[in-house]
Amino acid sequence: MYSHGSESLIKQAREIQESELQKFYSRLVKQLHGREFGHETIDSLQRLHLILSATKYTRTLPPELQKKLLSLLLSSSVEQLQALSSAVLRETLPLSGQELNYNQDANSSLNSHTAALLLSQTGSRSDLSSFCAQLLRSLDSRSPEGPAHSVLHTLPILNTILSHSPDCLTEDHVTLVSKKLVDWLRYASTQQGGGTSSGGFFTGPRSRQPGPIAELDGTVSGDFFTVLCVGQGFTEDQWMNVYSFSMLRHWLLTYHTVSNGNTTVDTANRLQLSLSLSHSHSHSNDDRSEVDGSVVSVVSATSSSSRLLPPKERLREKAFQYCQRLIEQSDRKAHKRTDTDLQKACLVEAVCILDSVCVEDASLVFKAFPCVKGLYGRLSSDLSFARVLLPIAQFYLNHGEMAAVDCECVWKLVFGRFPAELFSDAFLAHELLRFLRLNLATLQLRVPQYTRSFPNLLKFLAWDSPAVVDDFVDLLPSLVTAGTAVELLHSLLDLPCLSATLVLQLRSTYFPIAEPGGRGLLSLEAFRSPTYRGLFLFLLRGEAGSGDTIDRLSTLHQLLAEASDWPRVIQCAQTVPVLLHIYFNTVVTVADEKLLAHLISVLLERSSLLLNIPKYVKEIHRVFSCHLLRLCKLRPSLVVDQSHELLEFAGTTANVYSKEEIFTHVVWVLGEYLSVSCDSRCSVALITSCFEALEAVLFEVTSSAPPSGEARPAPRVITSLMSALAKLASRSHDLIPRVSLFLSKLRTVTRGGSVPWCSNEEDLVAIVTRGEELWSLLKAPSVAQSVLTPPPHVNTPQWHRDTNVAMPLRLRALTSLTHAN
Repeated sequence: MYSHGSESLIKQAREIQESELQKFYSRLVKQLHGREFGHETIDSLQRLHLILSATKYTRTLPPELQKKLLSLLLSSSVEQLQALSSAVLRETLPLSGQELNYNQDANSSLNSHTAALLLSQTGSRSDLSSFCAQLLRSLDSRSPEGPAHSVLHTLPILNTILSHSPDCLTEDHVTLVSKKLVDWLRYASTQQGGGTSSGGFFTGPRSRQPGPIAELDGTVSGDFFTVLCVGQGFTEDQWMNVYSFSMLRHWLLTYHTVSNGNTTVDTANRLQLSLSLSHSHSHSNDDRSEVDGSVVSVVSATSSSSRLLPPKERLREKAFQYCQRLIEQSDRKAHKRTDTDLQKACLVEAVCILDSVCVEDASLVFKAFPCVKGLYGRLSSDLSFARVLLPIAQFYLNHGEMAAVDCECVWKLVFGRFPAELFSDAFLAHELLRFLRLNLATLQLRVPQYTRSFPNLLKFLAWDSPAVVDDFVDLLPSLVTAGTAVELLHSLLDLPCLSATLVLQLRSTYFPIAEPGGRGLLSLEAFRSPTYRGLFLFLLRGEAGSGDTIDRLSTLHQLLAEASDWPRVIQCAQTVPVLLHIYFNTVVTVADEKLLAHLISVLLERSSLLLNIPKYVKEIHRVFSCHLLRLCKLRPSLVVDQSHELLEFAGTTANVYSKEEIFTHVVWVLGEYLSVSCDSRCSVALITSCFEALEAVLFEVTSSAPPSGEARPAPRVITSLMSALAKLASRSHDLIPRVSLFLSKLRTVTRGGSVPWCSNEEDLVAIVTRGEELWSLLKAPSVAQSVLTPPPHVNTPQWHRDTNVAMPLRLRALTSLTHAN
């Protein structure tokens, strides 16, 4: 929401009159005629941008003002003026063709703000292709003494164009850029640039002379320049080295798409590197690192014929060497914490680039694996490198089978320690779940640990449900198998308990047992108590298979009663119904009848064993009711298989008051599917026992007031019981007198005035009306059976397809008549 002041300014901008706007344009043009622009000009440009952006209508600026703004964008050295001019022009109608015709001289002034304007107003793909060609042509023909700032903007702009429209590049463009990237990545100078003097007594010509570049630990670098080299200053080709590495992976993922004419870009796998260049870089054109220095130099020496390779293959080779050098440099201990973070960021990008290169050229896998495997061995014990270890896991997943490498240790780390110990790391949660979503099919096929690790993965959901629920909506179906279905259902129902337990685990580690106000947490005491330790350890288990659920669930819920109003627990509880819908929609596709029967038992049992959050319990009962109905409709024989459990649930009068939703549906299922037409095993004895159980509940509910503290039963509970009894009686005619007697008594009782089990007169009239309808039907048993238990062909009529009836003939005749007319 905007503040009151902001809303007032936006309202004024929207309601400005045309005459006032034209006067404002004239004042701004006069201001832009000057040679120096102060705060007044900047304020006017900011106000103009607000006026243009506050309305949905696109305005056209006066030609003179448009020309002035464009000139300011191209010629001003103040970035704030460039940004404001670009923002204003982007809010207006497209510029004319003359202004968009940037020539080579204009490109010398090209910056990111100018490029943003151009990209936003390109009218067609040909316009963008033309601009891209001019940009690359100026890059190729740029004279050594030309301005440095233009070439420094080239790669960021090119990267933006690749994201916007990769198909605007031709094969010649790809070749040119690939050659340039090779030069910038591999052959940057190794001498420091001319750093600015810090002043001081000892400043002199000798101290200002550039020296060789250094590593992050302060030692002189003996190999080629990379983003992990430092110095007093950096020159243009070193900057281009940094920019080249920053966009290298995007380029590797895109250029083959360009050459094949395919416009689809794999942007899902892009993770652009944000390089924190708080220190200076420099380099020279010395190429002696080809034959001396590190392990990478040995690789370089064996590639003396690489200059004969095509540009794409040569770029892959140089990218490979560059990443290996970065991995080697990352083993050096940096002096600054920011440099340590930079090392980690570069490692992430380096491993991802190696992965991309190996995907394109499988022959490089055997060269890359020793390096990546060594990096994993060095980092796997330190979870602060989790961000780096995920790309390594991706590399193992993509290439481990080809290299015949055992990946077991990697999956133990990714599915074991990461969720168990870093569940509260929001960044890791996002990255890990993204990794799972992108590789879902491969993980299901080749990594058995994935489906067994759902107790660990659910910790991310239990800790920060709103942030990751979308990920689990995609992942949950892959976790539902015949072997995990029952345990996964229990785990989903216990998610609020797991959320509370994770909070207790962190509090137990980092906080005292008492809150600041002095109030002790009973649940925290229980968490630390050896008596209940087993309950919490089961919730915190890392893998499936140690049991379906906890024997003492009710005890656990009592221990966590005070957690029912914790915000994190409430947020977690709100996501469970959504995930349960996805679970049941998936389980019916993988489960056999035996498993579905077991799930019905779980539904009935767990309806009483939920953490006491009233709204949560109500929502879970609603979900249970919905899917109990679906399961029984899909497999009607389940009602006979689970008749004992269903009758026990429906025969408990307390369920009428505490579980109205699910009780109503259980009663309906019994009345609908307990029939010989649904299952030949349905005997008269079973129908009679069911009738007697429901009759007893209905009699008890309608003959007395509800227990103290309980609300009156809902009218649909009464009508459901009456309908179920009538249906059962229509299948066993000996029961008809008993239900008819009850229905006749019901009408008599209601005539005497108010009844204790129904306070609403309209509801009472509806119940009596329903009872009279059923009573009238039961007077004719054969009619009652056909109405209350219709045969399948009545429920799903297909008369228009049945050639034995007259309807198809009439339909064809009518169709021919309409067509004839």
